[in-house]
Amino acid sequence: MRTALVTESFLPHVNGVSNSVCRVLEHLERRGHEALLVAPGAGPESYAGAPVVRAASVPLPGYGQVRVGLAGALWFADVLRRHRPDVVYLASPFVLGLSAAKAAERLHLPTVAVYQTDMAGFAERYHLGAARRVVWRRIREIHGRASLTLAPSRPALRMLVDNGVPRVALWRRGVDGERFHPHHRDDALRRRLAPDGQVLVGYLGRLAPEKQLSDLSALSRLPGVRLVLIGDGPDRRRLQSVLPEAAFLGFLSNEALSRAVASLDVAVHPGEHETFCQSVQEALVSGVPVVAVRAGGPTDLVRPGVNGELYRPGDLSAFRQHVARLSHDADHRMRLSEGARPSVVARTWTSLGDDLIEHLHRVRHTGGRQALAA
Repeated sequence: MRTALVTESFLPHVNGVSNSVCRVLEHLERRGHEALLVAPGAGPESYAGAPVVRAASVPLPGYGQVRVGLAGALWFADVLRRHRPDVVYLASPFVLGLSAAKAAERLHLPTVAVYQTDMAGFAERYHLGAARRVVWRRIREIHGRASLTLAPSRPALRMLVDNGVPRVALWRRGVDGERFHPHHRDDALRRRLAPDGQVLVGYLGRLAPEKQLSDLSALSRLPGVRLVLIGDGPDRRRLQSVLPEAAFLGFLSNEALSRAVASLDVAVHPGEHETFCQSVQEALVSGVPVVAVRAGGPTDLVRPGVNGELYRPGDLSAFRQHVARLSHDADHRMRLSEGARPSVVARTWTSLGDDLIEHLHRVRHTGGRQALAA
């Protein structure tokens, strides 16, 4: 099968969208499929055996390392004619994805659109009610052209259906259970971060306003706790002033990331607009219990009393109480730690990749926009 993938973000920029596209390309190569990737901005010209076509782009205002693609439907139609794909895969489509969807429709090519970024939720978060409505109109326009839309969690699937997006099915994300594993726990790193034996409570992900990381101030001055932030982003400087006692480890990758995550005692995630939240899954498979807000994708991953705890959006008192209990009750923390890895370890990228290939074959053989069961 020949697949053309179109993404709004790719290497060298690292985020949830680009990471999942990398895993998909790797799996397609392992299974002997031919792939082409279209991505904005400059970067690698190939990945996992797939050539990368770079579309014209401009920097996102206020976040310069993120590139916004500018290619139109005619340009995409030419790219697709040359590659002759059987199916087009749209990764978190919003700008490039709309042009690609129009081109695929013109060429009568089936498309699978993967919903991954809650753009409407971000607009709501910043009190842009009118923008939220505009965003949902655009989401319906893009996904309404798709043969199938894949949602990463049950809350995301419900949100799409409730907002009029047709032909939606569930496709979660895989996790690398060897890269993220309890045996990467690093005692030397722990001694450096917690010289007085503090419990390490950490966040993993981008440091950006939509992640609601100011809510971590609710954990300030918890006795015996050291707050750790793993990641980087435009909000780092402000957060360093808000959380002066926290350890900011910056962007980590490979073994350094594996060690840092496994060395945490508790992971936290306060963001309310996650369609899945891969960082929660990576903490869990590392044997780290998670305290997260009861909203969006984390509710599909965190099972209260089994592998972590959930709190109501805005209830920072409950957030603090859950973290305080896990920090001071070692037996409770150990029970949730023991439940963390088994709850997600079966979600390998191999099994999820095979599920994706089934979806791609399905839309290819049904010929496109037929009513597909959710």
